[in-house]
This record gives sequence, structure tokens and C-alpha cells, in this order.
Amino acid sequence: MSDFKIQPSQRLLRLPPYLFAKINALKHKKRQEGIDIIDLGMGNPTDPTPQPIVDKLCEAARDPRNQRYSVSKGVLNLRRDVARHYHERYGVQVDPETEVVACIGSKEGISHLLLAMLGPGDTAVVGDPAFPIHVYGVALAGANVISVPLGNDEAFLERIRYVVQHLYPRPKLLILNYPHNPTAMTVDPPFFDKAVALAREFGVAVLHDFAYGETCFDGYKAPSFLAAEGAKEVGVEFTTMSKPYNMAGWRIGFCVGNQTMCEALGTIKGYYDYGIFQAVQIASIIALRHCREFVEEQAQAYQRRRDVVLEWCERLGWQAEKCRASMFVWARVKDEHLAGRSSIDFAMRMMEEAEVALAPGRAFGENGEGYVRIALVENEQRLRQAMRQIHRAIGKKPIKGTPLRKKRPANPGRQTQARQPSEVNIPDE
Repeated sequence: MSDFKIQPSQRLLRLPPYLFAKINALKHKKRQEGIDIIDLGMGNPTDPTPQPIVDKLCEAARDPRNQRYSVSKGVLNLRRDVARHYHERYGVQVDPETEVVACIGSKEGISHLLLAMLGPGDTAVVGDPAFPIHVYGVALAGANVISVPLGNDEAFLERIRYVVQHLYPRPKLLILNYPHNPTAMTVDPPFFDKAVALAREFGVAVLHDFAYGETCFDGYKAPSFLAAEGAKEVGVEFTTMSKPYNMAGWRIGFCVGNQTMCEALGTIKGYYDYGIFQAVQIASIIALRHCREFVEEQAQAYQRRRDVVLEWCERLGWQAEKCRASMFVWARVKDEHLAGRSSIDFAMRMMEEAEVALAPGRAFGENGEGYVRIALVENEQRLRQAMRQIHRAIGKKPIKGTPLRKKRPANPGRQTQARQPSEVNIPDE
């Protein structure tokens, strides 16, 4: 027998085990057994895409001209409509020729921009907790992460300043994400003004993930990073059609802003792909032009769902802020409900005993331990059902699991290597 063994690349070896697969496997097993698992673990919209968008897709797909390879950075008419949207919505002027790139979803765009911007020896500053691709996209690029306890205020920016001032060579990239995933944390315009000033002072580029910018509640309007004076000089912003238009499976998003960064992303994409199916791009034009009312109605639906979940969190004694945006509630589970176990163990227990899938906070970083992320993807009735089932389950004796490690105190500028502790798991959304 041959001793030959195939070895994956070192970049894959730097990634942690995909332990979220444990929850997915249990969910699949239970559904195979006919058990109705209510899945609140992933930000995967269950509401339908608006009919005008679907109709345009079907029409465009029949045209043989749209069945060929497209342009890797997106057709010009779509990029023009993205530029028009930014001007009308945020008062931001961008050049559709050089400052807009269409991506196969914002996650793909972020990943490829990180590959275009970073390499071995480079570092990126990321808040903790974080959407996993903000950390592991950096790792896949061969670079390192500087993990800073998350915030949305002057103190958070001062922690970042401390890192930038005391690290040599200085970090190359700062990754921001507001409205935030998973915590639903939001900011107001002055925050971005200060972030731009910090970036210009130290020569750090900025990547802002704006995936939930259109999903806002109670009259709040999430500010665009690019609306801050000088923002285009230092960074880019990523948006997506997935959340506001319920087009998650369509896989289309945009990178907008700094010309050099957009060109770098376009270069990488030119080597990796032939662009998005052109019919999807054409349908997205219809979305941007004619579906504004739908976006607002969908945000109102998420607001009603948020209120349902917050009411139940209060009954459970879980701490949860009344978030102003996103499609998640970020809840601190009572210690007695965790019973000394990790949030991963708690999520497994809720799958077993409550038949509800939740995203454990530890999936998003060390500072997420003790929390769960609840996706507002089901209707109000199903959400009430899910929370009732959780309420019943937490009265039972906890199942056995791995004892919770003692959390280290927050340390501004704590550097984390790309390979994370073994408890980390990576939800897709």
C-alpha cells in the first residue's frame, strides 16, 4: 500500500475546525426524523423575493445574450444604478466606472478584497465579536488579525488608536461593520467622521461591511461610511441585495468607494470569475429602481419580529438591547441557564430539547461567549413558538457538555493568530 498522502495548503491548516457543523448535523438528523426544527441560527431570509424582480429574472434569462459570460466587475448599467442609489439615499457621489464593483454576494467581495489587500506579514484590526469572514478572510489571505473588544463609541476608536500606535509595522486595514453582525450594534454619523480621521492620520485603509444598512427600525437611518468627509480617500463599503430584497440565494452585492481598492478587487475577480449571471444583474436593476417600498415594508416586518423576541427575552431574564437595525437579536443568556457551560453547549441543548436552532455567541469571537444570536427570519407566530419552546426547555436539567473556560479580561490590542481556539465555529451568515 502506498504511503502517499494528499496535503492541503497551510492556509487551510490555519483555520479552526468547523464546529458549527455539529449543530448543522444535529439539525439535519432531527429533520430527517420528522422533527420540526425552527431555525433561528442563520440570517437566511425565508420571505420571498419581490415578484417584479423574479419576473425580470425569468424574462432576462430567456434572452440568449444574457446566457454568455458577463463582466467580472458587473455590467455598467447596474453599476450606474448603484451609484444613483448612493447619491439619492446617502448623498454620496461615486463613479460607476471606477468606484463600483458588483460581487457574488458581499461575502465573496470581502474575501477577495482581503486577498487583494493583505498578505503574509500584514495585519487587519477587527472588532470582537465579529462576523467570521472578517477574521477568517484575513487568515485565508495569509495575514494576521488584531482583535479589539467591540464598541460603537469614542472608547472603541481609542482602543483602535492604541493598537495602531503601538504595533510595528502598523496595521494595513481596519474592518468595520455597522449595523453590526452579530450584535446589531449601530452608530451615528460622527462615529464615521472620527474613524476616517483616524485612518487618514495613520495611513490605515478601511473596509466597511454595510450589509444591514437598509434594515432599520424606529425611524433610525443607518449612515453610510462613505458619507463621512474624506471616506473615499481611505476606504470602501460593501452592500448586498440579500437582506433588504430577500435575494440571499441570488448572490449579488457591491463594493463601492476608493478607486484603488475597487481596482484591486476587480483585478482579483478578473482572475477568479467571469462575473454574475447577467439575468441576475438585470433583475437587480429593477430592484434598485422599483422596489424601495418593499425594502421599507420588509424592515417593518423585522421590527415587529424583533419586538416579539425582545418580549420573550425579558420573560426569560436574558439581557438584550432594543436594536435599531439588522435582522438579529443579540441576547445575553442568564448564567443559570448556561449552567456553567459554553454557549455552544447551550445551543446544542436548545436543538435537542427545545427543537430550536440558535447561533452560539462564541462562534463570533471570545467576547461573544455567554450570548446567543437569534435570527428574525421566521414570522411572528413561529418566533413565539420558538421562544415558548426555549422557555420550557431551560426548566429542564442541562445536558452534559464541555465546561466553560474562564474568560480572559478584555485587553485592547490583544493579538490573535489566524488559528483560533478549538471551540470556535463558523456560521455561514
